[in-house]
Amino acid sequence: MINTDFKKFQDSFKLLARKRPDLIINSLSNIFTMRLIGNKTHGDLAEIGIAEFIQQFMYNYKSKHVGKELFRAKEHEEDIIVIDELSKAKIPISLKAYGDGPLQLSTDKQAQMFPKLLKFGKEINSKRDIKNILNSEAFAALAETNVMPLIYRESLLQCNIMVFDFDKMLRNTDRIIFVDKNKRYDAENGKVISAKGRLHPIYVFIDAKGNYICEVRYGGGSANALQRGLWTHTQHAYAIFNSLTNGWISYKHNQALVSLFRLALNATPKGHKQANKILQSDIDSLFSKTSI
Repeated sequence: MINTDFKKFQDSFKLLARKRPDLIINSLSNIFTMRLIGNKTHGDLAEIGIAEFIQQFMYNYKSKHVGKELFRAKEHEEDIIVIDELSKAKIPISLKAYGDGPLQLSTDKQAQMFPKLLKFGKEINSKRDIKNILNSEAFAALAETNVMPLIYRESLLQCNIMVFDFDKMLRNTDRIIFVDKNKRYDAENGKVISAKGRLHPIYVFIDAKGNYICEVRYGGGSANALQRGLWTHTQHAYAIFNSLTNGWISYKHNQALVSLFRLALNATPKGHKQANKILQSDIDSLFSKTSI
């Protein structure tokens, strides 16, 4: 199910982060510093920052931020396009900056996933049925959805670039069970129990040991974007993720960057051009030799 070009890119990114952790720590520190400016600011700037990180430090890849440019004509849910310089393959990637908790993997705009599962009943434990479901047209979009989440623990100043492994989900899913509104799945005893707050039903994907993997939320007419599609919970499904930063990393806020933005928004294009030359020279000095 996984896009092989995206998997190759993940391997290259992970190798770079292992050999030069200072580079990714520096960039992520700058990205999450943007939360000091506004709680939502870091999400948009993460798209720009990661695209530029790839452009500057991964010699075999080019990248372009397309988050707002193509919003009316997107074929996928992409924010950046990464191009493999060797194969010329174009990899659309959706970047998300989320806290360590619920994470939306697909919006399921056509609302096909939940109705597909309903056809198989309220408990699906046949490996054959599970395979047929995940390889069906209703779930076909997952093979083309390359989600690269930047997960953060703000109170601890920690972050982790974690990619959900759809192939591992396919291999590990042992049961898919229906959880009605006002109920939840309790992983400790492997049962569905009463719980207040859920307005819509979901289907939960579970491995052979009873561990939570992901869930499909109700996709009916009354459901909004947060109540439909494929979701997971990062705190409960770490085993299904591939960490491109090789685990959690600590970052620091960069107050000088906040000052830079304040000045840049009031400076002229002439000043911006001069600043760009200084910044590019600084980047070149960080990684002037061999990149990954």
